[in-house]
Amino acid sequence: MVENERPFPLPASREQQEEWIQAAVDTPGVNVPREALANIAPFLVDLVGLLGLPDPVGRRRLLESALRRITTDAGEATVVAVRMHGAGGVVWENNERISSAWHSPADPSGLTGQRRALARVYPWTTANADGQEEAYAALRSDVPSRAELIANVHQAAEALEKRVGHRPYVLKQDLVLNGQQEPGLFIAQQFQLEEPPLADEHGRPLHPVEHWGWMAVRGNNRTKERHELFGLSSAEVLTGVPLKKLGGEGESLVFDPSDWLARLSETLNDEYGTVDHWNPDNLLRAVQAKKVAVVEAHLVVGSPTPRRLYRIVQMSNRRDHVHPPLEFEQNDRSRAVARSVLGAYVAAGCLDERTAEVLSGAAPISELPGAPSDATVSELRDLRSMMLLGELFPVDREKQFLIRRALSESPPSQLTAPEVARRARAWSALTSESYPKAWNPRIGEMFQVGDVRGGIKLSGRLLRDLLASAETDEDAFEELVSYRAAHWLAAYGLIDADRGSLTGQKSDEDDGTEATRVRRTVRNALNALRNNSRIQAVAVLRELAKAMDQDRPPRKVSRSGELLYEPMKGAWFNREFPKETGKRLNKPPAPRAHPAQPRSTLGAGDGSPPNAPTGDAMPAEPHPVSPGLPSVSGNLHGIEPTPTPTPEPLQAAGADQAPEASRQPGHAPAPDGSSPLEQLADEVRVRVGRLLDETRRARETLDLVADKAREGDVRFVFSRGQADAIVREVPRTLRTLRELPELVESLAEPAE
Repeated sequence: MVENERPFPLPASREQQEEWIQAAVDTPGVNVPREALANIAPFLVDLVGLLGLPDPVGRRRLLESALRRITTDAGEATVVAVRMHGAGGVVWENNERISSAWHSPADPSGLTGQRRALARVYPWTTANADGQEEAYAALRSDVPSRAELIANVHQAAEALEKRVGHRPYVLKQDLVLNGQQEPGLFIAQQFQLEEPPLADEHGRPLHPVEHWGWMAVRGNNRTKERHELFGLSSAEVLTGVPLKKLGGEGESLVFDPSDWLARLSETLNDEYGTVDHWNPDNLLRAVQAKKVAVVEAHLVVGSPTPRRLYRIVQMSNRRDHVHPPLEFEQNDRSRAVARSVLGAYVAAGCLDERTAEVLSGAAPISELPGAPSDATVSELRDLRSMMLLGELFPVDREKQFLIRRALSESPPSQLTAPEVARRARAWSALTSESYPKAWNPRIGEMFQVGDVRGGIKLSGRLLRDLLASAETDEDAFEELVSYRAAHWLAAYGLIDADRGSLTGQKSDEDDGTEATRVRRTVRNALNALRNNSRIQAVAVLRELAKAMDQDRPPRKVSRSGELLYEPMKGAWFNREFPKETGKRLNKPPAPRAHPAQPRSTLGAGDGSPPNAPTGDAMPAEPHPVSPGLPSVSGNLHGIEPTPTPTPEPLQAAGADQAPEASRQPGHAPAPDGSSPLEQLADEVRVRVGRLLDETRRARETLDLVADKAREGDVRFVFSRGQADAIVREVPRTLRTLRELPELVESLAEPAE
């Protein structure tokens, strides 16, 4: 027999539970409903140890040392630190790490078989002594039926299973071997069933009409794994445990936690008493669950602003998404980032609660203040998406500070490419919540850093107006392409985020054959819309909007804008709007060698061949690559190398090898009438103008390398020699750049 033969605690007596409940109710700052306390009390260990000494009138309260304060941008909450039976707590379907598994209230389209709809979450309220509705520190949801409630909890557990994150260990084995080291955070929630309960032959209800549960705000994965070690499910902890799992027989359910938890602990203690010693390889559930028989937990028991409690507890958990210790689904993490920003605005009084609920996906878009009553699906989605864009790239100075603080960003004037990309992903991810299927949030990475540092100010025009005038109105067309097209195309699978290697990326061609996708960035696809047939591009956008409104796949359109019968597919889009290869900046004509110049001077003194071809025939030199510099696209999939414009050679031997004589004034003018000196001055302007672009491209590419390395969990991208070679080039370049201003000033006319 093992040294501790009864590791699983029994519930405290009913008298001790009631004493603890009353003490909690009498504690200042605690305003959780009594019913919620009654639900959790059986799971708590050493209830008496949580109580202080009686006051002069014999009233006891919770120990001050057991209370903690949570402070977030949304408000404050009070928690009590307890030791809890490991079977306590319930997986929370409203956990933001699994938000993309559900049909969002913000999606105006109908339900699909792939995603279930979650019940809305409200503050728990009741009438006080004056007959006024008063909010308490708990949540409430209305669920159609008990079966629906059970299905929701099961789906939440399954969604967590798919989002376990990148851990260097197996969580369940860690719990078996080491127990739970960090406390979870739990909040009380009441689920009221709309459907009347089933009755037995005597008319007695077979189950309660409401269920209380303490939902895991933080620690959902640990809660799920603990329940599995105990041989239970979260749905059973919430709605009743089968008697057969408690050492009994039959399918009857036990609903009272005091009853079923006592039976469970007795059964497990008896089972544990049959083994000689604890061995983690023993598959008896009593042995497997021994280290989590009792765990630390934090229970939310109060808030001065209980109507904001849902947002408060969510924001307390969002730092794990903004600064994640583990990698979770990109959409869920990006949505949490956006919601943390919205919460910061609400707390500062810059955004009203109702608008924030709609933008965060917790309420239908039709509840937006000022939403048109006759708005179509596409118009509702567009209204929400554009409001989100404005909130994530604000022009208001106060909001710029708030978002900077919420996301720990650089000042607006120094906003970096990764910071812009994170905001863009947050916008894209939360926008996709209004659609039946989420896309890769990297679709939103379409902005140049310099264009959005000061925020994005939209025209405020309605979608129907933009679509109606886009053929002839340049501003309307550009607004549609810049801020709508990418999401609409992604929603129907016509484009996706560039993921690097095309191996395995296949799509169906029009005739049913398999076609390889074209690798292209989102910006490239948008530029193709801009640079091809305007009539066809506008027709595509109109058809995508109409397809949303009619809940059907979009159909192809002709070059003249006519609607065709075949469905629109990615292969068709790539063919009609082919990949843009980029265009060079306009450059002055390359000066030609003087015809009277002897050939021998062309290569004199510089080693160039005497019969070098003329500037027209000279191939452009490849851009020099630093020694040891790797090919980015070859090492990190998903980064499309930026084409570097190569300047045209000035003459036969190239710009760097041009003889001194050719740079002197006095030669015959070029066919366009400009002298060689004027052409050289033009070239200086062009080359200097490219410097900033190339520097930005280098920085943005390096930022992309860093992003890809994090996504792929790649610790080292460059070898030591490669990094040294790159770093050495930077000061060399800077030395040359520092000389340019003085040289330019020496050749410029005096300032007035």
